[in-house]
Amino acid sequence: MNSVSRKEKFVLKDTQSMRLEKISIIGLGYVGLPLALSFGKTLPVIGFDTNQNRIDELSDNFDRNHEAERSDFNATKLLSFTCDPSQLVGSDFYIITVPTPVDKEKKPDLAMLLEDCKLVANHISEGAIIIVESTVYPGVTEEICAPFIEEVSGLKFNVDFFCGYSPERINPGDKEHVLEKIVKVTSGSTEQTAKQVDDLYSKIISAGTHPVSSIKIAEAAKVIENTQRDLNIALMNELSIIFNKLGINTLEVLEAAETKWNFLSFKPGLVGGHCIGVDPYYLTHLSEKVGVSPKVILAGRKVNDSMGDYVSKHLLSTLKKKNTDVVGANILILGLTFKENCGDFRNSQVFGIIDCLIKEGANVQVFDPHAKSLELLEQKKFIFHENIPAINDSDAIVLAVPHKVLLEMGYKVLKGLGKPNCTFFDLKGAFDKNLSDFTL
Repeated sequence: MNSVSRKEKFVLKDTQSMRLEKISIIGLGYVGLPLALSFGKTLPVIGFDTNQNRIDELSDNFDRNHEAERSDFNATKLLSFTCDPSQLVGSDFYIITVPTPVDKEKKPDLAMLLEDCKLVANHISEGAIIIVESTVYPGVTEEICAPFIEEVSGLKFNVDFFCGYSPERINPGDKEHVLEKIVKVTSGSTEQTAKQVDDLYSKIISAGTHPVSSIKIAEAAKVIENTQRDLNIALMNELSIIFNKLGINTLEVLEAAETKWNFLSFKPGLVGGHCIGVDPYYLTHLSEKVGVSPKVILAGRKVNDSMGDYVSKHLLSTLKKKNTDVVGANILILGLTFKENCGDFRNSQVFGIIDCLIKEGANVQVFDPHAKSLELLEQKKFIFHENIPAINDSDAIVLAVPHKVLLEMGYKVLKGLGKPNCTFFDLKGAFDKNLSDFTL
């Protein structure tokens, strides 16, 4: 790491003296909002987002993602929400939490990250620390973001401003593993910056922090966390395909195997969302740039990306075996989000299943109690229900995402949404395996 400059020592001393450090959090989604609410209990926080509707709702103590309750807002005394960039001036820390997706070619798309870097660069003062929480490949923070900020702001990296990286580990829909209870990896572009970043997060993370020696180490740690999970799920999915072909129940096989002390517990399923299905491509992109051809990682991605198509073809085959005409068949999909108990439907593989069924001429209706969005209500390709539909004419029902709300309704109620002899697919084996026509 670079040594601490004279100017940095002066700024560090100043920011730690009489006044509280001011934090600006850029982006108020699944990652940014929990940070704002937690820091806002003890430190002055500006929660910034470009979406005026989002700001209005948060200012009224309402989170449309249902990750935060009104009581969480009431506990914050020093937090304000804004769309006004001028409010960012004078902050000691800027924490960027923007999504980092991939493009159509599965290449990293840093456009939103750089847009937020530009926003910060236009409002920072000397001595500010910019912390990136977005998933990136090793080198992005210091080799792409920092030079860009230098160019826009006219300030010198590691002299006039500094950078940190602390990867987000938010798990949407999970009320147990919340921000404060998850160990936080921290890093900085200088030794003193790394200490400041770690000290900052230590104020809110009860589980403790894990400082690492460089920003690149922290970036690499983040990108392999989800890559490892992606590969383990891919193995389970491939096993599921094999065992289904053999007429063997995959979940029962896994239950037996899990009795061995060192067998890792993973289940087959549809991999979507903004992390597991995306992050591996950031690593493979960098790998290819340095001349290493990744084989295992991309093979896992290929398997997981194919599961929606596999499920839909299996459903169509089952209907034909039951002499149900696919053209005009009524199919009800239960659950649309990328995982249970959250409203995020980004990159959900369920859309792939729906597209395949519609292409074959089926009529598709979808019920998801969490995915309440005007975008879905205005869908032309399928009928979306915010509330449980009063229908009983479905030829097939697919429990794609086992939200707690759906499980509490019970198998009889869900099966009752279809015809008496309708096909019932329970993709994740939420109910008794003998009640389903198919389980991954």
